[in-house]
Amino acid sequence: MSEMVAPKLMTQPPTAVLSDKYLAGVRTYASGYYDPDYAPKDTDLLCAFRITPKAPTDMIEAAAAVAAESSTGTWTEVWSNQLTDLEFFKARVYDIQGDIAYIAYPMDLFEENSVVNIMSSIVGNVFGMKALSALRLEDMRIPTALVKTYPGPHVGIYDERVWSNKWERPLLGGTVKPKLGLSPKAYSTIIYECLVGGLDTTKDDENMNSQPFSRWQDRFRYAQDAVNRAMAETGEYKGHWHNVTAGSTLESLKRMDYVKERGADMCMFDFITAGFAASADVFAHARELDMIVHCHRAMHAVFTRQHEHGIHMRVVAKWLRLTGGDHMHTGTVVGKLEGSWSETEGLIDLLRERYIPANPAQGIYFDQDFAGLKNVWPVASGGIHVNHIPDLYRLTGNDAFWLFGGGTHGHPKGSRAGATANRVATEAIASGSTLAEAARNSPELRDAMALWADIKFDVQE
Repeated sequence: MSEMVAPKLMTQPPTAVLSDKYLAGVRTYASGYYDPDYAPKDTDLLCAFRITPKAPTDMIEAAAAVAAESSTGTWTEVWSNQLTDLEFFKARVYDIQGDIAYIAYPMDLFEENSVVNIMSSIVGNVFGMKALSALRLEDMRIPTALVKTYPGPHVGIYDERVWSNKWERPLLGGTVKPKLGLSPKAYSTIIYECLVGGLDTTKDDENMNSQPFSRWQDRFRYAQDAVNRAMAETGEYKGHWHNVTAGSTLESLKRMDYVKERGADMCMFDFITAGFAASADVFAHARELDMIVHCHRAMHAVFTRQHEHGIHMRVVAKWLRLTGGDHMHTGTVVGKLEGSWSETEGLIDLLRERYIPANPAQGIYFDQDFAGLKNVWPVASGGIHVNHIPDLYRLTGNDAFWLFGGGTHGHPKGSRAGATANRVATEAIASGSTLAEAARNSPELRDAMALWADIKFDVQE
């Protein structure tokens, strides 16, 4: 890494008198923003972009266009460049390997503690440029100095285990199904059955907000009552992830206050559909209220799923950890939602580890140091059932949150039996036993294993 530098000090007042060095006209982007000899600094924010140029633009010019238009450049020379130290502030393409362009951005281009500002620069207008057929942000290295301006999660993995006094196994939850259409009282009945049956928590789904059939005040009140009754009956810490997502940030904060006043320690938030500005406010308020926030990634596949265009989920995961979510959905590999084993492993590492080295096999292009920020629970959810638990455990180990929706409520004997089956199976695998061994003493597990014995979500690639 090269040494830190600073912009040149301006010793004269700004003037509109044109400099002798100003040459009006249009130059190639590469002439100013392609610098293969540049050595990135420790304080630079680094990005790996997958670029598909549109003919006749070549790869170097396309990459330089991305660097220019996401930092200080525009399509033509402008006289006002003389009023700043452009050499200090501009981004640079410092390497190109195949269709991956590596770009370094000076840290001073970004506001502290603002993922919104990073997004506006890095994934802003450049994604619509005519010179590109496709553009995908594959990874981002946030410099440690910038990481230290973010709060990170309030609770994280270890402290949630302390709160719940649950150790040496993954934590278990279940999304209420059907996710829409239930009255608040019927909804709470399902919550109670799941928690008494053995799940640690239950959860609203991403689109359960405050519809005519289930206004949020009624649902929160009945749901928290079910939690309290289940804790009294089982003697265990229990909870429900109340979805406080609303049409405005102010309304979300009001809903958090309401459920906290009724004894809840947990809430849920759709962090992508609500946006990172709203998420930052919700996470900050959760810190004030001493609450845990479960973050659903609804809408992510709109921009993460395509391999040539969009933003990889690993980048979004980094942004969430910086901003302060306590849980994040990562996929399951074995369930109904798309995601490869190696990339999901990489995503889990980015949420749980302090320092993550570059790992090309997992698609991680840069070392990343989270500089002491707390970690985030990786959440496996989407089409999983008891027969998936051995593979899930191999993927995530103990420090993960598994959510069984249909895999709880679809049990032949109902939600309570489904919850028991999931709990028995999880404890067995986490202790080094097998499903077959555990099923000998659990009719609930035997029924679940038989029902879904042939249910897989493998598809032709």
